[in-house]
Amino acid sequence: MSSSAANPTATAEPTKKVLLRTSDNEIFEVEESIAMEFGTVKSFLEDSPSSTNTVPLPNVSAQELPSVIEFCREHIKMRANADDDEEKKKRYNEGFVKEKSIGELAELLLVSNYLEIKNLLEVLNQAVADRIENKSVEYVRKFFGVENDYTPEEEAKLRQEYAWAHEGVDKD
Repeated sequence: MSSSAANPTATAEPTKKVLLRTSDNEIFEVEESIAMEFGTVKSFLEDSPSSTNTVPLPNVSAQELPSVIEFCREHIKMRANADDDEEKKKRYNEGFVKEKSIGELAELLLVSNYLEIKNLLEVLNQAVADRIENKSVEYVRKFFGVENDYTPEEEAKLRQEYAWAHEGVDKD
């Protein structure tokens, strides 16, 4: 009995792989289905279909790519499984971003934007929005690394003029 007969889900043809080269010259071999989740890689492969070269990812480091690959792999599985509902996807997305630091979220945002992964970008943007919701101006400045360039007088005037924006703010 052949292996494909014993396993009806096995295919005679191996899954096509794509090589991705990060900015720090690490090579990742991923299934084509995952690579096609990356809009940037999809465009590259469509523009040069016969190319066997590695796809360069100059704006992606080896540190972030495994998380991105994991996210795409899980979302592909969930789309393929008709039993997976939106609640399961929501729980996965929340777990994916839960333990990420501000710096990790920022890096993943840049990577997902560069790679054109719309659903990951939406998840990360929501995670950032959730983390700054009802926070003080000082917290948001620190979160985004924005330096305060107002004089104390200018800031006091703005706080008085827009007092409503400072009401109900959570403690940092």
